[in-house]
Amino acid sequence: MLLRGIVYFFINSLSIGLRMRNKSCLSLFTVIFLFVQGAAFAATPLITPEEAALPAATGESLTRGISRGPGVELVSPNEDFGPVKAPFELKVAFAPRGGSKIDPASVKVVYLKSPFIDLTPRLQSAITEAGIVLPDAGVPVGEHALKITVLDTDGRETNSIVRLVVAQ
Repeated sequence: MLLRGIVYFFINSLSIGLRMRNKSCLSLFTVIFLFVQGAAFAATPLITPEEAALPAATGESLTRGISRGPGVELVSPNEDFGPVKAPFELKVAFAPRGGSKIDPASVKVVYLKSPFIDLTPRLQSAITEAGIVLPDAGVPVGEHALKITVLDTDGRETNSIVRLVVAQ
């Protein structure tokens, strides 16, 4: 947001000086600014390149077993279609069981790197009782594992690992 403000200020300052000289030049700068602004700020950064460069987490991640906890399903990107290009829509569906409801405040998303990186604050506005919907997830190229923890109103917990494969 700060970068957007600085660029906007710079373009406005430049355009004021050019307004007196050449109005077509002003139009060109406006078009360039809007194009760059749209391209640079289109994605919501979920994982930074610095975080992606960290070593993978070690140890076992136990997520198998019979559970009455909520279901967690990666809807988009669909793993069956292979790698995706960023930005992409990240959509995870939660399925409550046994008449309980999902507690959105209990949802936690961790990037499985060493050390673990809590992505929950970045996703807070995208988390609802139905799941997670982030329409423009910015994720660097590579394979990424996210651990999603969900609790229902009966206190049952589910831990699920989703894998994202991002291509250039």
